[in-house]
Amino acid sequence: MWGGVRGGRAAVDRGAAAAAAPRPEGERPLASPAARLRAKEAGVDLRQVRGSGPAGRILHEDIDAFLARGPQLAKVSGLARNEAVEDIKIIGLRRKIAEKMALAKSRIPHITYVEEIDVTALEDLRAALNKEKRSGVERPKLTLLPFLMRAMVKAIADHPKLNALFDDEAGIVHQHGGVHIGIAAQTPSGLVVPVVRHAEARDIWDCAAEVFRLAEAARSGTATRDELSGSTITITSLGAMGGVATTPVINHPEVAILGVNKMMVRPVWDGSQFMPRKMMNLSSSFDHRVIDGWDAAVFIQRIKALLETPALIFVD
Repeated sequence: MWGGVRGGRAAVDRGAAAAAAPRPEGERPLASPAARLRAKEAGVDLRQVRGSGPAGRILHEDIDAFLARGPQLAKVSGLARNEAVEDIKIIGLRRKIAEKMALAKSRIPHITYVEEIDVTALEDLRAALNKEKRSGVERPKLTLLPFLMRAMVKAIADHPKLNALFDDEAGIVHQHGGVHIGIAAQTPSGLVVPVVRHAEARDIWDCAAEVFRLAEAARSGTATRDELSGSTITITSLGAMGGVATTPVINHPEVAILGVNKMMVRPVWDGSQFMPRKMMNLSSSFDHRVIDGWDAAVFIQRIKALLETPALIFVD
C-alpha cells in the first residue's frame, strides 16, 4: 500500500518534470545513448524534457511521461518561441506613402487640437433625411462625412487661411478659394486620398454621392491621378475603429487635416442630470509655421457649433 503511494508519487513527479519549463537555451540535456535514441525515434526534443534522474539525467520514464502528457500540456499553454524574421521590401504605393509621411513629419511642425462634439442632433437629422423618400429622386445614403464637409466649407469661409498649401521653400502660402477636400481612404494597396473638388459648390447629397463614387474607385484601383491629387485640406477617419483621439499627420503641403474619431454614447451633464448623448472627438492637426493655435481652435469651434446645431449647415 505504502509502496504503491510512493510509486504513484514518483510518477506524478516525473509528469510534473515533463510539464515544467523547457531547459534553458544552450544547456545540453543529460541522457544515456539509449534514451537519446528512443527520444529521436519518438520525435522528442530532449531539451523540452526535465530529467528526474541524478543531476537531472533524463530517464526512459521521463520520456514516457512527456509523451503521455507533454502534447496536451503544450496545446493548453500554446506557448512556443518564434525566431522567424521576414524581410518585406517597401515598394510601390507603400513606399510613396512612407516617403510622403516622412516628408510631412520632418518639415511640418504639427500642433494637434482635440475637441469633443455632441452629435446627437446631427445623428437624428441624418437618420430622418435617410428615411425621407422623394418621388423620382434617388439620393445617396448620408454618412457623417457630407455634414462635416459642408461644415468645413462654412468654417473656411470665415477662416480662409486654413484652406491653403504652403510652399516652404519659396516661403509662400497659396490660399485657395475652391475647397478641395481630400478623403483619406484605406485600400488593399495602402492609404490613398481621393479628392472631392469644389465642395463649396456641392450640396450635402452631392458631397455624399461624390464621396461614394471616389471611395469605390479607390478600392477598385480605378481612380485616376487627377482624382487622387489636388486637395487643399484633408479629412481622415478610421471609422468604427477611430479610437478616442488621434494625432493625424498633415497631407503635405496642406496646412490642416481633420481626424474623425469613434462615436460613442456617453453620459453628459445637462445642468440638472446626466443624459445619454452621442459624442465624438475631432482630432485635428495644423502646420504651426503658418497657423497659430488660437486660429486652429477658433476654426474647430466653428465646426463644432455647426455640427451640434446641424440646421445651421443648411442656412446660407
